[in-house]
This record gives sequence, C-alpha cells and structure tokens, in this order.
Amino acid sequence: MIINIVGARPNFIKISPIIRELNKYSIPNYLVHTGQHYDWNMSGTFFNELDIPTPDKFLNVGSSSHAKQTSEIIEKFEKICLELRPSLVLVVGDVNSTLACALVASKLNIKVAHVEAGLRSFDRTMPEEINRVLTDHMSDFLFVTEQSGLDNLATEGIAKSKVHFVGNCMIDTLIHSHKSAEKSTILEENEITSKNYCLITFHRPSNVDKIDNLKDIVSLINEVSQDLPVVFPIHPRTKKKIKEFGLNLNKKVLLLNPLPYLGFIKLLNHSKIVITDSGGIQEESTFLGIQCYTCRDNTERPSTIDIGTNHLVGSNMKNIKENLTEILDENFKEGSIPQFWDGQAAKRIVKILKDNI
Repeated sequence: MIINIVGARPNFIKISPIIRELNKYSIPNYLVHTGQHYDWNMSGTFFNELDIPTPDKFLNVGSSSHAKQTSEIIEKFEKICLELRPSLVLVVGDVNSTLACALVASKLNIKVAHVEAGLRSFDRTMPEEINRVLTDHMSDFLFVTEQSGLDNLATEGIAKSKVHFVGNCMIDTLIHSHKSAEKSTILEENEITSKNYCLITFHRPSNVDKIDNLKDIVSLINEVSQDLPVVFPIHPRTKKKIKEFGLNLNKKVLLLNPLPYLGFIKLLNHSKIVITDSGGIQEESTFLGIQCYTCRDNTERPSTIDIGTNHLVGSNMKNIKENLTEILDENFKEGSIPQFWDGQAAKRIVKILKDNI
C-alpha cells in the first residue's frame, strides 16, 4: 500500500494525477489530508474539481506555529503508519506536512517518495527551503520537475539511482483541467475583460506579516490599478493583515475571495500579466505563456525564468514601482515550455514505483 499525503492547496493539484494513475493500475493507496488548509475554497472544492477521492483520514491540524503544526502531524501520522504498515509514503511539495510525514516514514523504515524534489531557492530563511532539503535527504525516490533539481541533488551528494527526472505533476493537472477551466463563468460574473487586467496574488509571511512590507505591496497594487484593472483573489492571511494594519486598497482593485482551482486557472489564462509571490503560479503562467512578475529575491523554479515567461523582480516594492512602466510594457518576453512539462509526469512516477516496490 502507498500512503499519499496532502495538506495544502498546491499539494491537491499535484496529487490528483498521481492518484488517478495509481488507480488505473489498481495499486492500493490511502489518502491522508493533514488539514493545513482548512478554508473550503482553499481545500474542499479542490477535491470536487480535481476528482480527488475523499481522504481516508483527515488529521485536522489547522493553522498554528511551525513547531506545533509539524509536531502534531508527526504524532498523528505515526499512528496511521503503525496501523497500516505501508510499503511507501508519497509526499509532494514543500509544506510542513511534507516534512513531517517524510520524517515519520523514514524513522519507521518505510520508503519515502518526494514529488517535486531538488528545487532550491538557497534561502534558508524560507521555511519551505528547510522542508525541501530535509525531505530530499530522507527520500528513497526523488521525482524531479526541472533540470535545476537534477543539478542541486547531484551537488548535495544524493545518489543518482534515487533521482528520476519525470516532469511536473502541476502541469499534468493543468492540461487535464484546461477545458473544464474554460467553462468557468468567473469573467462574466465579475465583468472582467479577457487580456485586459493584471492578476495579483500575495500570501508569503515575509511579504504580508510585516506592516512596512505590506504597506509597500498595497501601494504597488494601488498604483498598478491606475493603469490596468487589477483582480486580486485575496488570501485569508493577507486580508487579515491588511485589516489589522489599517491599510486601504484602491476601489479600482477587484477583490475576490480565495478561488476554486478551475476559476483561478481561467482567471490566470485570460490575464494580461500576473504579479505574485507564489511558487506554483510561476510554473502555471510559464505553461500558459502569461507574463509573470515574481516579487521575491529568489526562486526555486529557475526554469520559469531561463526558459519561461517569469521575471524575478525582487522583494523591494519601491524598486518595482519605479519600474512599473516596464512591467506594463507591451514588449513581453517570449517563453517556451520546460522539458517533460507534457502532462505525463504522473505516468512516469507510477511506472517507476510499480517497477521498484
């Protein structure tokens, strides 16, 4: 039996094609949802839209400090592993659930597979970077999405026999769901004109938890809205902090609640540009050919810059504002799609697992 782990929104997108492929081969699998994301639009609707089966176990850990959240997952997940004795635990991405469940499995001598292995921002102040590095060094199967992952794991001394270049499961889901996403009526419902708006997302604690940083972000959003309509699906954390700090967004900014997957992909695909601090959106926008401006000092997905349509513009919003004319310029970067981002990553992963466990 394989236990699949999900806990946060990006995990659901990546796990969907893997479960679908495991079921094709009638490989017994058990789904554990740790409950890191508990908002329905950030969790529950994804299961419906992506045809993910109801989790076999919901740990309901909710939001708390990194230490408390990780330790609670460890304690609860260990009981599941001791009861079920799986042959493998499969984790995706870089959230606390990823690290916690990999650690439990490793300590119990259960094999670990890490989907999206090898990505590195080289910024140890990011909790996700710690999760990535530690999970990779505990894993028996490391499934890599892009060339940088291969290079990073080789540099860190991970045995080549454990590493497999398979492509990107997030793109598998995007390809699988593209026609369904186009049926979304989100543009009509909100009177949004295709290819005539800027899509904005911000959620990282380093950006939204500090008043000075968030003040600069709000200022940037307000300024962009003077030149181009802005659509802002606002993360609960960001919304809470804007209110807490007494900040105000321009009335020209269209605020939306967190969106289900299909609605968001429709919104992304029809945007003119996207400004974000997200990891996954860098990949999705590259595949869709949308200009993406990533407001961070680093990225763990360099192929989206080297090959795709992503621009790394830094975390200093004041500098970004100074270059706003460039950001809104029509002379956009032409990009291409990275190797193996072809909708077949989950098939490659399951074939490797089927042949080796």
